[in-house]
Amino acid sequence: MESEPAIFAGTTFALFGGALLWWTSARTLRRAPVAEGVNPTLAFTLAVIFGVTALALGAWCFTRL
Repeated sequence: MESEPAIFAGTTFALFGGALLWWTSARTLRRAPVAEGVNPTLAFTLAVIFGVTALALGAWCFTRL
C-alpha cells in the first residue's frame, strides 16, 4: 500500500522530465526559441536543469519502493 504513492510520483516526475528534455532538444535542433522573450541560453540551461532534476526525483522515488 505504501509503494503506490512512490510509483505514482516516480512515474509523474520521470514523464515530466523526459518530456521536458525531449521538447527542449527538439526546439533547440530546429533553432526555435525554448521560451519566448527570454535569453535563449538561459532558457535552454534552465529547461535542462529542471528536466534532469525531475528525472533524478523520479529515480529517487523508484528507489523508495
